[in-house]
Parts: sequence; C-alpha cells; structure tokens
Amino acid sequence: MGGDRRCDQGARPVVPARRGGVDLRPVCRPVRRRHLAQSIAALAAGKSPLAGSRFGTAPGGRVTVPVLPTTGYEWLLLHGFSAEIWMAPGRSPEEVRASAGLGELTPTASGGVGLVLGAGNITSIPPLDVLYEIVANNRSVLLKLNPVMAGMKSVFDKALAPLITFGVLRIVQGAGDVGAYLTQHEGIAHVHITGSAATHDAIVWGTGADAAGRKAAGTPLLAKPITSELGGVSPIIVLPSAWTQNDLRYQAEHVVTQRLHNGGYNCIAGQVVVVSSSWPQKKAFLAELRRALAAAPQRPAWYPGSDGRMDAASTAYPNGERMGHDGCRLLIDVTAADDASNVLTTEYFSPVLGVVEVPGTGQAFLDAAVTLANDEFVGTLGANLIAEPKVIRQLGAGFLESIARLRYGTIAINAWTGLGFLTATASWGAFPGATIDNVQSGIGTVHNALLIDRPERTIVRGPFRPFPRSFAHGEFTLFPKPPWFVQARSAATTGRRLAGFAAKPSWLKMPAIFLAAFRA
Repeated sequence: MGGDRRCDQGARPVVPARRGGVDLRPVCRPVRRRHLAQSIAALAAGKSPLAGSRFGTAPGGRVTVPVLPTTGYEWLLLHGFSAEIWMAPGRSPEEVRASAGLGELTPTASGGVGLVLGAGNITSIPPLDVLYEIVANNRSVLLKLNPVMAGMKSVFDKALAPLITFGVLRIVQGAGDVGAYLTQHEGIAHVHITGSAATHDAIVWGTGADAAGRKAAGTPLLAKPITSELGGVSPIIVLPSAWTQNDLRYQAEHVVTQRLHNGGYNCIAGQVVVVSSSWPQKKAFLAELRRALAAAPQRPAWYPGSDGRMDAASTAYPNGERMGHDGCRLLIDVTAADDASNVLTTEYFSPVLGVVEVPGTGQAFLDAAVTLANDEFVGTLGANLIAEPKVIRQLGAGFLESIARLRYGTIAINAWTGLGFLTATASWGAFPGATIDNVQSGIGTVHNALLIDRPERTIVRGPFRPFPRSFAHGEFTLFPKPPWFVQARSAATTGRRLAGFAAKPSWLKMPAIFLAAFRA
C-alpha cells in the first residue's frame, strides 16, 4: 500500500461515496452511519452540513453549534442531555457554516496515505479514526493495530470490508518496531496516534540521549505531520451546596463511574476530584465516594502495566487507601501536608482516584478550581463539573465565563466527558494549541461527523438528578440512572437493546429499552 502511492492517492477520489463509488453507509454503523452519511449527502447536494443548524453564542463572542440531540430518537433516548460545539472567538456564523465539510469540500484532492496507530483500550477507536482520516482528510489509511487489539483484526476486516475492497484501507498488526518502521516509511504522508504522550514523543523525537538533543534543537526525527489523542489527568470539579443524602450517593457513583468505566483504562477517565475544603458535606461526600469505590463490581486488571502503575501510585502516596476485592482500587486523599503534584501530573491509567481540596464556595471556589485545573493538571482532553442547577443559576454569567476559561477539549456539566466521546456529531480531541514539543493531550480533532472546521471544544450537559427525583426538584428530565454507571444492574441488557436499536432504529424498540434502563 505504501509502495505505489499513486494507487492510493491519485487516480480516483479517496471518498467517492456520493459519486457511485464505495458506499460508506454500511461502514459507519451504528450511529455514525447516519450523521456522517448525511454530511456527505448534504455536501453532494451543494449544502453545508450545518445548513439547518441554529447557532448560539458563548462568552468571548464564540459561535456555538448544537450537536445533541439532533433527532427525535436522541431527544427521547437521552432526555435531559445536550451537547454543543464552541468555536474559537473571532469566527462568524457565516464562516463556520461555509467552512464545514473539511476534505469533502475538495474530494478529489488526495491527502495521501495516512498511518493510524490504533488505540489498545477501546475497540471503537481504531475504526472511528480510520473513518475520520478517509472522510475528513481525504486519505487512504494504513491501520496498525495495537497488540492488545490483536483479537479484533478479523472483526475489523469484516466490518470495514467495503473500504478494504475499494482499496482505501489496509489493516496490519505488529509490535512497536512495526509502528516505528511505518512512521518512517516514505509512502506514509501523515501519522495519527491514539496513545500516550511518551509514545508520541518517541515517534517524533526518537528515544535515548539523542532524543533530548533533537527536541532541544527543534529537529524532529519524524519529518511528516502528526495528529494525536493522548489522554491526560481529567479533573472532576464538585461545586459545594446543600445536597440530599440521595444526591451524595448518586454523585459519588457518578464519580466512580468516571474513574472505573472500562476498568479505569480510558484516556478520558476522571482521575482527580476537586472538592471545597469549606463544604460542610465534604466528609459525607467522601464517605459515599469510598463506599461506591469499594462496592463497584470487580473487574480484572486487564490492561498491560496496570499493576505497576498502581504500585507507583501507592509508593508516591503511602497513605492511599486500598479497597475493593484484594485491594484492586486505590483512593488517594491528598491532604494539605501532601504533595499533590504526582496525582495531578501522572495519568495512572488504572483504578486510582485522587481527591484534592480547594477553599471557598460559589464563584470563588469555581475560579480557584479552574485555575488549578488549567495550571497544575497535565493534559487538556476533558474536564467534568458537578453542580446543582440552582447553583449554576445563582452564578449566572460567572459560571459560563469559568467554563470558557477551562482549557479542555471536552467539558461535561453534570455528565461524564465520555458522553462527548460517544456523540458522533461532537468534536473529540485536546484543547487547541498543543505543539509537537509540548503535546499535552494531543493535536487535532476526530469524530466530528458534521465536519466542522477547527472546533475549539465540546460542551456536554446532563441532569443533576435522575428521574423521578429530577421532577421533584424542578428538573424536566426523564432519564433514569444512566446505564453506563458501573453500578447499573441492567447495563448489559440495556446495552444490547441499544445496539440493536442503533443498527436498525425503530420507535417500536423504545419500550424495551426504557424497561431495561429503568431497572438500573
């Protein structure tokens, strides 16, 4: 594939779905099929993918684009949740609408062959990155699977067969030496990696003593562009107010879900809870957090290196509390006498949850927490905020100004940033501004099925309380405890029914989904 680049770049458009070539619709299943295919169809008809969008505004004169819900199905299935993309200041609505489409605006201008170094933790990431490279960037793709994903190759081969048959995708396997060889191959025009900052730097600068010299001199080993999604340490900022006992328990489970989903092996896993030292309910909340962390269902430490990272965290914080079966989880409550730098700057990628304290209440606390998250946490991928609706209303414009100050690519308010990852039309990636010599959480954007040019961030909002408690407190949301909570009893059943719905949507399938979800 990399040897004769003409076969992959030149004679035919990379993504000719709308001109009678490969049909992307079977490939983009389940949800992205609809949104990505609709964007391509709109452009084929001479329209912007944002032609029907009603833009809003955010602090700094930002244009906002609603991306969830976009259909009646989404409105009902995720009732109470919403998402929007914020553009950077200075972008006009007209320019945002006109520039949507990315590579599909010039579908015959090939971007060459892109190498995708696939993630090893979430099975959906490699095919999603492939689709974005093909559609948004007009590239043919060589996908190299992470060795952890070796068993998925036959599945990917089958799911992506139309792209393989058409000649715009090849899938290969191998260890780090294979990846290193491919990044330097002359047939590769671009590299995209989902992984760690350390792996990114090894690709860009090399390893050993020579790497430091190259970085100091600004002469990278990689002589081609690279984009990346690299994780980081995600904060969970908890705004103090008077919570009920049910609120304390529910939000503790919410936090534990953000840490333990997929066993804790998520780039977007919440790692450090920021609470107010002035909050009268701080001890009660931390007690619920300990209970939820200890009681969550057991999962094996399946991702390579997990035990070593857990041990390193225990060494850095010998007072950390081991809990769960065989001490498989670690809670680090950083007191004023402790050095918080390790927990704020090390992505543990394991079941480790930290807690740090900031003084104050209201806007003063929020301002201090935002400053901490911006200045002390490593990475800029995602930040989470938990706040009662009445507190958000009381803070008014100050709350939105604080959100605008947070330098993160996805910000979730009373939700988990993982929902932004799962939303096909949302952008996914680090906050803009990283460079190859200070990469933070990465460079560039993926997902983004509306093909929006240069999105700044995605803002996700959810209900503070689940139905029916939401109604009792004045929140109009029908959503129960989310089935993605690690404590949800019916997660497997709900997930299977949602997968069946996504493959073939029908209103007739809704009752069975709700029946399972309300048993969570």
